[in-house]
Amino acid sequence: MRARSLFVSLIVTAAALLAQPAPDPSLVPAPYPAPPVTKEPPADNGYLKLGFDQLASYVFTPPPFDPAADPNAKPPTGEEQIPPIVKGWNGKKAVVTGYMVPVKMEKGLVIEFLLMRNTLACCFGTVPNMNEWVIVKMKKGVAPMMDIPVSFYGQMKVGAMFENGYMTGLYELDAEKMGEVQG
Repeated sequence: MRARSLFVSLIVTAAALLAQPAPDPSLVPAPYPAPPVTKEPPADNGYLKLGFDQLASYVFTPPPFDPAADPNAKPPTGEEQIPPIVKGWNGKKAVVTGYMVPVKMEKGLVIEFLLMRNTLACCFGTVPNMNEWVIVKMKKGVAPMMDIPVSFYGQMKVGAMFENGYMTGLYELDAEKMGEVQG
């Protein structure tokens, strides 16, 4: 009798799962790493269209922080892990689309934020990989927008970035303007 009720319970659970609508693709973690980048991304009015499929196309393992290290010595950066094609985007104009996580605000506007691959990294989600966010800085600032994909245009920086001895990211965008909201 117990085996029969367990079997019926499994059938009911499976039927309920199959009846649910497909999950929103923006909420499903993207495969990591994405397939390797083999060619230059397309351009949009002079801006490289960089997606997280390209930015996260390689595994990056951050070097460990050493609190006993000489503060005058350059810390290990791990930059040798960044593929040459990705390093080639340094200094180029780019447009990147992602989800905003505000970091610094001024007069009600966001002037610095993380542009994330997906919304799973916020609050109770997963810890993103180092190449799954872009630090975006804007002089003029924009209204905070969360949970909707937004595009930003500007000059891309590629390479290890540090703050107080800790690696904070691999990508930074000095944003000139915000594109259209995707949602």
